[in-house]
Amino acid sequence: MSEPMHPAAPHHLPAFITAPGETDVLMWIVGIFLLVAILTFGNIYLHLHTLPERMAHRGHKLQFEIVAVLGLLALFTHIHIFWVAGLLLAMVDLPDFGSPLRRIAGSVEKMAGVTPEEEPAVVPDDTGPRRVVAGDGKSPATKSEVHGHA
Repeated sequence: MSEPMHPAAPHHLPAFITAPGETDVLMWIVGIFLLVAILTFGNIYLHLHTLPERMAHRGHKLQFEIVAVLGLLALFTHIHIFWVAGLLLAMVDLPDFGSPLRRIAGSVEKMAGVTPEEEPAVVPDDTGPRRVVAGDGKSPATKSEVHGHA
């Protein structure tokens, strides 16, 4: 039948001690809790880690790619100064020097009587036929298709 208990054994055992051959319920509860906690804190960590990149992307910053690279460097090297630099760079609005310089160059070319180089209105992609839209803005644009070399 059942063996008698050892005289030194306590008469009342805690609920987390299971009998031989039975399922350890506390181990399963702790295991599931640990898995959920790791996934939750990992998700929070990655969400916080990508904060500078999301800030730069949301603001349509010119330095978005630099911020993204700094975030990856911080993630893989664990050098936190990269993350801080990316966060600061995402907060700063860099001035656009290109547009005013292009306008100045176009005005100088117009004053000099040189015909300005026309920029394509549609940027060609490498996946299909290329379309270039040319025109001086006064006459209707002419379209021509050039098939790319594959």
